[in-house]
Amino acid sequence: MIESNRTKTNHFPVGEHDKGPSQEPAEKGSMSPAGNSTEVDELNKRIEELQSQLKEKEDKYLYLYADFDNFKKRSIKERSDLIKFSWEPLARELLQTVDNIERALTHVPPETDQTLIEGLQMVLHQFKASLQKQGVQPIESLKKEFDPNLHEAVGQEPSNSPSGTITQEHLRGYTLHGRLLRAAKVSVSSGPTKTE
Repeated sequence: MIESNRTKTNHFPVGEHDKGPSQEPAEKGSMSPAGNSTEVDELNKRIEELQSQLKEKEDKYLYLYADFDNFKKRSIKERSDLIKFSWEPLARELLQTVDNIERALTHVPPETDQTLIEGLQMVLHQFKASLQKQGVQPIESLKKEFDPNLHEAVGQEPSNSPSGTITQEHLRGYTLHGRLLRAAKVSVSSGPTKTE
C-alpha cells in the first residue's frame, strides 16, 4: 500500500477568534467625566429655575390670600357700618323731637298740672333710653375744653374759666356708635376779664 505523500494536517479557517484578544466596542451611551459634569450642571440649573418659579407662585398665592382676607374684613366692616349707621338721618330727626320736649319742660308755666309734667318727663326719659340702646350718646360739654371735632362755637365770653373752656351749651350734641351725629352748639370762655 502506497502511502500518500500528502501530509495529514488539520486546516481550520482563520476566524475572528484567531486574531488575538477580543476588543469589545465601547458601550453606547457611556459618558466621559466631562460629559457627566455638564449634565449635572444642566440639571442643577433646571432645579434652580423650577425652585424660582415655585417661589414666585407661592409669593403670588400669599399676596392674593392676604388681599382676599383684607377684602373679607373690609366687607364685614362695611356691612356692620351699614347696619349701625343706616338710620343716621332718622336719628337726627328724632333728636329734634327730644329737643322740643326738653324746651317744653324748660318753659312749663308754674300753674301747669304736675301730672302732665311728670308724663312728659317719662316720655322724654323713655325716648332717650331707646336712642341710647341704638348707640346714640349725648356729648358732655359744659366745663370741658372746646373740641372742634365735637363742638360748634356760637359765641365767646369772658369768664373765670380758662380760655377755651365751654361755659354754655345752647344745643346738646350727640354721637352715634362713636361717630359724630350732631355737634354741640356752645359758648366758649375767652378767659378772665383784664383789669387795668
